[in-house]
Amino acid sequence: MSQSLISLRTGKAEAERIFSLLELEFEDDGYAIAITEIDEDADIHMVSLYIDTDDALIDDVTARIKNGLGSDGFGVPITREDLPDIDWVAKSLEGLKPVRAGRFLVHGAHDRHAVRAGDVGIEIDAGQAFGTGHHGTTSGCLIMLENIINKRKPYNALDLGAGSAVLAIAIAKLTSAKILATDIDPIAVKVARENVALNGQTAQIQCETSTGFKHLAFKHQAPFELIVANILPWPLMAMALDIEKHLAYGGDLILSGILTHQRRMVVAAFRNMGLTHRRTIEREGWVTIHLRHGNL
Repeated sequence: MSQSLISLRTGKAEAERIFSLLELEFEDDGYAIAITEIDEDADIHMVSLYIDTDDALIDDVTARIKNGLGSDGFGVPITREDLPDIDWVAKSLEGLKPVRAGRFLVHGAHDRHAVRAGDVGIEIDAGQAFGTGHHGTTSGCLIMLENIINKRKPYNALDLGAGSAVLAIAIAKLTSAKILATDIDPIAVKVARENVALNGQTAQIQCETSTGFKHLAFKHQAPFELIVANILPWPLMAMALDIEKHLAYGGDLILSGILTHQRRMVVAAFRNMGLTHRRTIEREGWVTIHLRHGNL
């Protein structure tokens, strides 16, 4: 199902009050609520909810927002943005074209000969995930993963919005971590499981279908020392609170699927959750962002 963004834009102080009231109103519904800095100079902040596109549901949520805010809403308009009905499997596979990034070489069976001594090869079924060229989100994540893991090997990890699980496989090939790979699309999860098996990583990687953090596996495996999420900025910001709750203190977070001009608002959303920006990589107009939980 496609998704919609319900949002209110106002000054920082008012946005923080609205955020607190909506957290209270929707605490039993499981909706991710985010507060994001849009324009610091103009003091524009956005409070947002990311929900399924369903007119009845949206009408109900909008009415509850108005009721929850009451006189504290001060006439702040509530806006609705219906996001593109993206084929998430195809979208996730865009970033899985043949790519060399650091020590990693992501390749199809027909390119096995290209794996050199010292490479970390990741084979993806060409029929499912291959084309030509490179994609900045995947290569940025792979480079960032190698950089982080060279310094801090995680005990457990999460690939959120895993698609074909190339990033989960990359983590498994560099560590002994137990890894949970989740996606909202069961077809993507099927592809992920096939690729995990193809790369001999079934003992380390568990692939599950999950919307957000609802799967029981999160209860058993969180908090994670490393989370990587190569998705899109709006869902990332909407899930900021849940991501923070499932990231261990001192843990590392890698975010991608973000255009260069969207970097600032994404960093601001996660900084509001207590994460510290460590590094940004830019490739081909896309950025990959490294944040850490706390100041460690």
